[in-house]
Amino acid sequence: MLVPMLITGPTVGPRGRDEEKWMAPVTVGIDWAEGHHDVAVMDEAGAVVGKTRIDTGVAGFTELLALIAEHGGTPEQTPVGIETDKNLLVVALVAAGFTVYPLNPRAVARYRERHSQSGRKSDARDAALLADVLRTDRHLHRPMPAISEQGLALKALARQHQEAIWAWHDVLNRLRSLLMEYYPQALLAFPNLKHKAAIEVLGLASSPSSARTLTRRRLVAALHRCGRRNDPPLVDQLLTALHADGLAQPPAVEAALGTAAAQLIAVAKTMSAGVDELEAALTAAFAEHPQAAIVASAPGLGPVLAARVLAEIGDDPTRFPTAAALRCYAGTAPVTRSSGRSHYVKARKVRNKRLGDACHWWAFATLTRSPAARAHYDARRAAGDHHNAALRNLANKLLGKLWWCLTHGQEWDDATAWPAHPRAALPAAA
Repeated sequence: MLVPMLITGPTVGPRGRDEEKWMAPVTVGIDWAEGHHDVAVMDEAGAVVGKTRIDTGVAGFTELLALIAEHGGTPEQTPVGIETDKNLLVVALVAAGFTVYPLNPRAVARYRERHSQSGRKSDARDAALLADVLRTDRHLHRPMPAISEQGLALKALARQHQEAIWAWHDVLNRLRSLLMEYYPQALLAFPNLKHKAAIEVLGLASSPSSARTLTRRRLVAALHRCGRRNDPPLVDQLLTALHADGLAQPPAVEAALGTAAAQLIAVAKTMSAGVDELEAALTAAFAEHPQAAIVASAPGLGPVLAARVLAEIGDDPTRFPTAAALRCYAGTAPVTRSSGRSHYVKARKVRNKRLGDACHWWAFATLTRSPAARAHYDARRAAGDHHNAALRNLANKLLGKLWWCLTHGQEWDDATAWPAHPRAALPAAA
């Protein structure tokens, strides 16, 4: 069995901390797929000492553990490289004590070009390449963060809630396009199809012919089911719009399009209910997280937006050793490109887009919740920044201050967060 070699002297680790660097006896690369995984085990000299193809179940995982142990690897000493952080195999490896490195496929592609220009590629070669990346450049890559089970559950809910909203919007956009083909009166009555009243009423009147048979009593009952009560002007407005004359498709075509629209309306109604259920679960999970009070104390962060921010940051205290590391991860920190006489600063493209999106809306919300944040935004606009650039700069400031609060376990205080702004002590807008 090979003994790990200790290189003495402090070196900068993958997270920026001074730490001693251990050379692993072997490194493991896994090229994952839907039906199988290719595995390569590499020694310190760069020779592939073991390789195999395993299935995606328990038997395959057991075979992987046996292969690593056969060549002197242990969970504590053997890093594993794989091009994903969501696979069940990753979950099992982390639970078994392995340090897993989810390597960016774009970075791996550059490593592949370093070794060969022919363009040849295979799953087995990719597994060996992943193992070699960790053998030579492990200190340049980040391991999986040690996020708690509660934090992972919050992340799952936050992402699925957002995915459900996007899918729901896709269905509504399809419905809008379909209505434009044969029933523009519906869009005059309901310009915003996201409203529950729109879907409820259009479920009763999915075509011009069915709208002409819609009575006042049925319309009032549909509005009551959506919480709209005692609003005669709205009822009159909707009846006028839905009963209005207009150009029409042939009856058979109108009936066919009406049937298709009715199905989309039913899907949209179900998806809207699903979004509401996910939001309730997300809000409850966020309220139970130990760091929820700190994140929610920041101005402009409501329950859903705060849950998204915390879910993407995670609760691993060592994940972001500096505020700059978190800002780069979110993409709010700019990138400087300097070469010869060329020097310019641009927005960061490689980032966690979900966290960056949440920070964008957080910055926008603080404009009416924090006078000091508004003063900073106005100063950036006066300096020549356009709206999005000013919001990105404000989000960069806010994220650094939130990092400090999370690191020190203290809730947000605007006067402390913005000491240079006299408006920080003023009460926020209602």
